[in-house]
Amino acid sequence: MTAKTEVTAVFDIGKTNKKFFLFDKEFNEVYREYTTLDETTDEDGYPAENLPQLQQWLKGVFDRILHSGEYRVRAINFSSYGASFVHLDETGNVLTPLYNYTKPFPESVADEFYNTYGDALSVAAETASPREGMLNSGMQLYWLKKTRPEVFSKIKYSIHFPQYLSYLFTGVPLSDYTSIGCHTGLWDYEANDYHSWVYREEIDKKLPPIVPSETSLGMTYKRRKIKVGVGIHDSSAALLPYILSEKKPFLLVSTGTWSISLNPFNQEPLTREDIEYNCLNYMRTKGKRVKATRFFMGNEYRIQVKKLGEYYGKAYGYHRKVKFDKEIYKKLISRASVHFKFEGIRLRRRKLNKTDLAPFASFEEAFHQLMIELMELQVETSRRAIGNTELRKIFIDGGFTDNEVFVKLMAHHFKDFKVRTTRNSLGSALGAAMVISEEKPGPKFLKKTYKMEKLSPLLLSPETDRV
Repeated sequence: MTAKTEVTAVFDIGKTNKKFFLFDKEFNEVYREYTTLDETTDEDGYPAENLPQLQQWLKGVFDRILHSGEYRVRAINFSSYGASFVHLDETGNVLTPLYNYTKPFPESVADEFYNTYGDALSVAAETASPREGMLNSGMQLYWLKKTRPEVFSKIKYSIHFPQYLSYLFTGVPLSDYTSIGCHTGLWDYEANDYHSWVYREEIDKKLPPIVPSETSLGMTYKRRKIKVGVGIHDSSAALLPYILSEKKPFLLVSTGTWSISLNPFNQEPLTREDIEYNCLNYMRTKGKRVKATRFFMGNEYRIQVKKLGEYYGKAYGYHRKVKFDKEIYKKLISRASVHFKFEGIRLRRRKLNKTDLAPFASFEEAFHQLMIELMELQVETSRRAIGNTELRKIFIDGGFTDNEVFVKLMAHHFKDFKVRTTRNSLGSALGAAMVISEEKPGPKFLKKTYKMEKLSPLLLSPETDRV
């Protein structure tokens, strides 16, 4: 009889794609499957996660793997997006929809909160959470208490979404640092405790005990002994393989819909100016802060390249073929100016009434200009995350590693750093597997698993005319 492969199972739940992975002892991926589920709506008709359908898929996939003849599941863990609570009553039943963090937040409720507990910048600096309505999941509880007190009074536990996924398998309600620390507005980073407003509103009584993300529970599930992790916030999970594998300080620039610069070695408190530049903190698995900056780069990029395609008569997707052109770049920076009106980015920059593409002879020229203007914000936010940290290495992961113009410009602007692109589709799932494992990655792990590529700075002088 062939021995079964011993594996750790991970559910990685995004807003769109729901993923399931199996990893062996060396953290090699041995199995994966994806699905998408139908959304439902909340009581206001706003889109919401379909919890019953999700639970059915989770249990169905896991039971199928347990009964397969190929794998022996030793452990299971969960990663998912944050800014979301599941509210349970005394008997463990779900009381409300999983409210979408993009749902508009009533200004009257927000104004009442900040009139009571201090101006938005002060509270944001204390909690490392810029004011963003439902994206501050603590505000979801405040909103429920003020607008639906009859529902709020029935809540026994409010569980962050990653920990709810674990709860489905253990029945044990818990909180973890990574979920609490991600722009929830709940945590006072200087006091290293829940913020005073949480106690004054008696919201702390709804929150389960806090445990480190490394915590796991030995359970018997379907007559099999399995170690069940408590779940981890996806951004913290994606950072974890780098922390465990890289000994020297580094910055991780995670690109996609958001560009997030994460510095796990920066313990500086956030200032009011930091908050104005959209700085925030994430939290490591045992509660240490991670200074982060972010801006809506991928969203803006998608909007603008669509407009470029319409203007120059190119099909959507043409932008993916554009390669870095040094001559175009030198021409554009010799007459530096702003030409794009950004639609979804709130960072400080020169404001335009409309985008002006008239000076650009081709899609390629305009595309390079777009990347130059986005890169100005990328450099500004990344340097703010670096702060005074003595680090000399930058990792770039996510969707923009395939954008040659972006990575060339990153290498150029950070020429005093070792800049590496990393290519790995496992993201937060791998971190979720590693955090509950007794095995630790070796020194060659990142290079082997993440297919790293070293980036060289641009040489723009005529004498050294090579890129």
